[in-house]
Amino acid sequence: MKKNLLMWDETLFRDPEVFEIDYVPEQFNHRDAQITELAFQVKPGMRGARPLNTICRGLPGTGKTTSVRKVLAEIEEATKKLVPVYINCQIDNTKFAIFSQIYRRVTGHPPPASGTSFKQVFDAIARVLQREEQVLLVALDDANYLLYENEINQVLYPLLRSHEAYPGVRIGVIAIVSDMSVTLQSEVDARVASVFRPTEIYFPPYSEEEVHGILEERVLQGLYPNVLRPDTLDLVVEQTMKSGDLRVGIDLLKRAALNAEKGARRSVEREDVCKAYEVSRYLHLAFSLRALKAEEREVLAGIAEMSARDDREMNAGDVYRFVKEQVGVSYTKYYEMIQKFDSMRLLNLHYRQGRGRTRLISLRYDPGRVLEHLRPEQTI
Repeated sequence: MKKNLLMWDETLFRDPEVFEIDYVPEQFNHRDAQITELAFQVKPGMRGARPLNTICRGLPGTGKTTSVRKVLAEIEEATKKLVPVYINCQIDNTKFAIFSQIYRRVTGHPPPASGTSFKQVFDAIARVLQREEQVLLVALDDANYLLYENEINQVLYPLLRSHEAYPGVRIGVIAIVSDMSVTLQSEVDARVASVFRPTEIYFPPYSEEEVHGILEERVLQGLYPNVLRPDTLDLVVEQTMKSGDLRVGIDLLKRAALNAEKGARRSVEREDVCKAYEVSRYLHLAFSLRALKAEEREVLAGIAEMSARDDREMNAGDVYRFVKEQVGVSYTKYYEMIQKFDSMRLLNLHYRQGRGRTRLISLRYDPGRVLEHLRPEQTI
């Protein structure tokens, strides 16, 4: 029996990079139609014209980001005249942060640390584009976060109307949207809408057969032979379909293999998958919380604490009084936050008719899990 135990210096992973969320596979199946349409949209930029503006829309884990990154990578290899810039709007969700990333990509170095205005940053970007006769393509991943932060118009307006102030400057935008309740083109103001006019590319959820094929390919690339049996892969696929997010399945494969390694086993067992799913199923929660500001995290933690004590729908006014003692936030700011949490699907905000309309709050996730991600040391 001992010979089947994994030695301390052995691993089940042939290539652990395959299971990272931002990994872009060489072989990317089931999104040919979307990639073809996306390539058509950006093709004018390869000829020195303005790329057509595009919205890539679909639920999380439907291949939007990977498709866009594959197209951007092909542009990088093919030409220097079209400059692609990828922005993660969960991380960079203010106008200055986004244009600082564009500045870094276009000039090759970051803007000065202090004392630099937005106009100076954008002037420098435009001068380089004019001098080099380059076209700019900006991909805004999770652009719905700019909407939550009321930054979408502030970002799109200077990008899309740059040619008015800087003759010859041509900029196109790809907006990736994972919130299906958001229709981005109807949310922007009139001055942006008149020049945005995007084509929408829809990314449908993967079928069970497609999920099985994608995860099987990751297993072949990332794990050694016989580490994951077919019936165990079927269980991973089943759990992935339950979550509706391919990223959960990829993370589940990684964690299940790590659990097997920890147990010094040479193959992944069902209990490794079940144990891993208890963590992987909260992947959306972890990604969402990562995008919150410190004050927002504290307010959400207060809501989770109150929810843990009273497991039912909570009156928004009572919740405010509870979190105010902890965070000291104004009611206006608090209400803006809970509307944002509702948009991000972290909680449900709805109304109950009675004497007037009472706003009610309920968390979408177990409050203990929310606190576990917000405050790892917190216990309930």
